[in-house]
Amino acid sequence: MLSEKIDKLKREISKVIVGKDMEVELMAISLLFNGHILLESVPGTGKTMLAKSFATAIGGKFSRIQFTPDVLPSDVTGIQFFNPKVQEFELRPGPIMANIVLADEINRATPRTQSSLLEVMEERQVTIDGITVSLEEPFMVIATQNPVESQQGTFSLPVAQMDRFFIKIEVGYPSYEDEIRIMQIHRREKKTNTITQVFSISEIEQLKASIEKIHISSDLEDYLLTIVRKTRDHNGIELGVSPRGTLALMRASQGKAFLNDRTYVTPEDVKAVAPYVLGHRIFLSIEGSLTKTPETIIEEILNSIPVPVEAGANG
Repeated sequence: MLSEKIDKLKREISKVIVGKDMEVELMAISLLFNGHILLESVPGTGKTMLAKSFATAIGGKFSRIQFTPDVLPSDVTGIQFFNPKVQEFELRPGPIMANIVLADEINRATPRTQSSLLEVMEERQVTIDGITVSLEEPFMVIATQNPVESQQGTFSLPVAQMDRFFIKIEVGYPSYEDEIRIMQIHRREKKTNTITQVFSISEIEQLKASIEKIHISSDLEDYLLTIVRKTRDHNGIELGVSPRGTLALMRASQGKAFLNDRTYVTPEDVKAVAPYVLGHRIFLSIEGSLTKTPETIIEEILNSIPVPVEAGANG
């Protein structure tokens, strides 16, 4: 069963990263839909290790790009360089050529460098000096950023960039019990925390084909779309969720049902993933931002919409 393999995935990653079961589940859902993830938290909460551990557990090639203001687009995508030995230009691929790409502290890069990820995130290809190179599947960008309001020398991600992230996860501080476990791991268990591969690349491709068959009833479609359209009419929101966001919410809901070994989506699936899918896609008005956050508004919208009673397998 898929749920058993997901549990194994959580156990493997918990060898080095404690208390991140929900994050791992959301990352698995994103992977199945070729989605990208934005991780946000203060430094030192394990964002980089989480991304690297996830890549190891799915058997993918991992690459890390440390963004700073002096990183250029070519440092990300690659270059064409002249080889004097053969008197020809040759392609030197950049670190974007991997299965799991960690874009570390993406908001420290300039807008020009940030924009170098737009093509690759949407089309899974990269253009280097006029030559287009397709990327291998699976492909996922996991970007990290520290909260903008607490950092100097950062550049806010543009709307087009934010909308390309399938899910945004805020990684909080660990609980007391989890932090005790973290100390134990680093004190005496270093020899036993090697992560074992759980999924093969071919298995992931098979799962992607299966997940498309998860049924979503017409009642659930209406419910989901009502949530999205409420973000466009809310007086505290200046920019609501785009049609791309609508599709992301539908797919994430299917993914949640799939991970629970169900063949159909329930309202609980939609409500479980909505804050992670929609929160970063809305931009508050000045008045709305004075008293609320995107997350609290999404929660208000979810609570204000009647849940379809008979939605599910036969809806």
